Amino acid sequence: MKSSSDIAIKVWDLVVIGGGPSGMMCAGRAGEVLGGGQDDAGGKKKVNINNKKDVQLAKILLLEKNEKLGQKLSITGGGRCNITNAEFDNRAFLSNFPEAKEFLFSPFSKFSAKDTFTFFESKGLSLVVEARKRAFPETQKASDVMHVMERYVKDNGVAIKTGVQVVSVTQDGDNPFLIKTKDGEKFYSRHIAFATGGLARVQERGVSAGGFSILQKLGHTIKASNPNIVPLTTSAKWVHAISGVTLSFMAIRFKQNGVTKLKKTGKILFTHFGISGPLILNSSFEVKKLLANGSVEASIDLFPDTEENELDRRVWRLFEQNKNKKLKNSLPEMMESSLAEQVLNLPDIKLAEKEANAVTKEERKKLVKKMKNLTFPITGTLGLEHAVIASGGVPPEEVDFRTMVSRVNPNLYLLGDVLDINRPSGGFSLQLCWTTGFVAGTDIANKIRN
Repeated sequence: MKSSSDIAIKVWDLVVIGGGPSGMMCAGRAGEVLGGGQDDAGGKKKVNINNKKDVQLAKILLLEKNEKLGQKLSITGGGRCNITNAEFDNRAFLSNFPEAKEFLFSPFSKFSAKDTFTFFESKGLSLVVEARKRAFPETQKASDVMHVMERYVKDNGVAIKTGVQVVSVTQDGDNPFLIKTKDGEKFYSRHIAFATGGLARVQERGVSAGGFSILQKLGHTIKASNPNIVPLTTSAKWVHAISGVTLSFMAIRFKQNGVTKLKKTGKILFTHFGISGPLILNSSFEVKKLLANGSVEASIDLFPDTEENELDRRVWRLFEQNKNKKLKNSLPEMMESSLAEQVLNLPDIKLAEKEANAVTKEERKKLVKKMKNLTFPITGTLGLEHAVIASGGVPPEEVDFRTMVSRVNPNLYLLGDVLDINRPSGGFSLQLCWTTGFVAGTDIANKIRN
């Protein structure tokens, strides 16, 4: 009878922790390079762990904390999945990663946005390009992207375990990594890829800081998480009162000490807490930096294509055509009705109940100026639970981006949102996941095979 020290244990060639987009891409790609299947995963080898046990090698295991893979994919792009951004010039694409682009040229030369199109279309999922070059599945269903990735993983021989929360990863000398779970399971692996994600939308995705905590214990620096792409808040009650109103083409300026620091033009969504929408989300990182240095005021130009004198003439003509109407009943001909009501009731305007023929020239001009410069304070951001993307994680300097391998441990790989890389919305975040997962999976498989 064999003693416990003689019983063979299973050691995986690769364990990927995290079944999101980067984790699935990494596991699937590694399996693809290795030829799929687990039966020929090295057989029995005389590899020792602490000089006690024989080892039986297996290929690839994907561990996911949630009960299903791809929790993030199910919510991205409003449930439609903004797969990537169809900017096929790598330099132009990486200009959207201003603080990290120098690190990203190498991995993106191996798997770019164009490669993402090829990847999904080769698997029967056609993509369509919408405004701002955002790419979506033609079916407009995030679930279809999920099905492609899940099939990619399974078809390439990856073993999958869901509902598994990893609580620690340790390594004793040259021994394989030892992975322990909340339920007391143990897994051994020669290589590990961390794809545990960041802390954006923590409530929706059920994530925790566990991945960062483990990486810190393995020797990595972890930068604190902060919401980067996130709605902005205001104390202005009139903004809260028009929650749900969207302004399709407005210019917004963010000012500090009376000086314009940032100007954007596009769509703005008013909410019960402040302002949101793609334009605001992609401004939030810079606005947050301004807030760190003092108060910030937002100024909206409701008619950015109309000079103030011309707008004054338009308002005058409107008043002439509605002489006996109260302004609250006539101004909605020029702007959304609930917004018009709030503007007319602002403390320094107070014209809602006035009839047009009773409005003085000075009052009219003051109203016009307000329409060109509608101001309110920005008080902050909503926080990590509402962030599309959060900063924080492993600094790029601690990763070799040619392979996505850790500079702390040559058998540890870091993917996607684990990395402290700022980027805008519009498909850039998922592309970072596809790219880092593909590059890491390729390198790990080549290591295993050689």
